[in-house]
Amino acid sequence: MNDLAFENQSFLWGNEAGPIRILSEYLHPKSEFKEHGITDTIVVFGSARIPSEETNQTGQTSPLQELSHYYEEAREFSRLISEWSEVLKKEIPDRNLHICTGGGPGIMEAGNRGAREAGSKSVALNIVLPHEQHPNPYVNPELTFEFHYFFMRKLWFMKTCRGMIAFPGGFGTFDELFETLTLVQTGKKSPIPILLYGKKFWSEVINFKKLAEMRLISESDLHLFGYADDPVEALRFFQEKIRFELTHSEGTKT
Repeated sequence: MNDLAFENQSFLWGNEAGPIRILSEYLHPKSEFKEHGITDTIVVFGSARIPSEETNQTGQTSPLQELSHYYEEAREFSRLISEWSEVLKKEIPDRNLHICTGGGPGIMEAGNRGAREAGSKSVALNIVLPHEQHPNPYVNPELTFEFHYFFMRKLWFMKTCRGMIAFPGGFGTFDELFETLTLVQTGKKSPIPILLYGKKFWSEVINFKKLAEMRLISESDLHLFGYADDPVEALRFFQEKIRFELTHSEGTKT
């Protein structure tokens, strides 16, 4: 007896069933977000390679180990945001602000870890890669999603995003940052506060002012984002802007 079409793994993983797989990666998170009351998120981007300070047992330093303070600061930031979200719940009961990360190691782990330390759940949008990135130990299983398609993962990063913070990172972080900036710049996403954490790092790796001087971006584009250098400063950045977003924003156009 032949398998039912929706149970036929050979068919489901074939070229013809691509639209079904894509739709599944849209509908599954949508269903779980609704069930668990995920209405608004602060998205934390950053390198998967940056270790925590506690992992350096030898005391030796390396270029990556020198960046470990960003792990601790991302952890603290996420804890502060999660604690603040409890205050917001009392003011706006039907909205819940959660940390959302890519679910992997490094800065992503720090984000989920900080939320857990605050007693809050967090979202993890993991991607299945050839080198098998696994969800970090601080994710909540019921809010952890495994994606095959990068573009569906990106959609869910933005779908409920009410603010984004980018810690130092590589190609993946740059990709996520610039996509967010592009969506806001072009009006494809409602304006959200965007924060670059570590002004020295970001100023050295991307010369935004030069882009504006060369008219490759507008001067007004320089106001699409801000900078912060400590977790409390980052928290205040979002506290000044997120309240308006939560109260008046109609969400995202993605």
